[in-house]
Amino acid sequence: MKRIDPRAIHCRRTEGWVSSVGCLIVVVVLGWLTVRYDWPLWIAALTAVISAVIVVLELAVFPRVLYRSWQYAILEKEVELHHGFWVRKRTLIPMSRIQHVNAKQGPIEKGYGLSTVTFATAAGSHHIPALSEEEAERVRRQIAEGANINNEEI
Repeated sequence: MKRIDPRAIHCRRTEGWVSSVGCLIVVVVLGWLTVRYDWPLWIAALTAVISAVIVVLELAVFPRVLYRSWQYAILEKEVELHHGFWVRKRTLIPMSRIQHVNAKQGPIEKGYGLSTVTFATAAGSHHIPALSEEEAERVRRQIAEGANINNEEI
């Protein structure tokens, strides 16, 4: 079993900063509404505490959990995925069932040189997050070859 790229920790932390800005906006707006409409102070205080907990989780806990919880293996006849923290999922996807495979990057992933490989079966879509661009291309090609997807589609 292979792990995702260690840069996933820093990438996830950056994503956490973005969501932290959202939490800050909610706290500021709710604080303003509390003052403006003379709402009870506990509403804004509780929101601030919950937001602080979310920010700590997003920046300190979740990035390492993501890295430690993801493992994958590309085998001759199947793709094996292991992930999850509270609920550990172990998934085996037969190569013969894979219909489509691609690699994608969001703007934050691109900044860290990471990609996510996604592949679809009739039953749904699966992904392997936070692979280096080179590893993502290798995994994408290996899955495409194992699934007998035409080179025109690769």
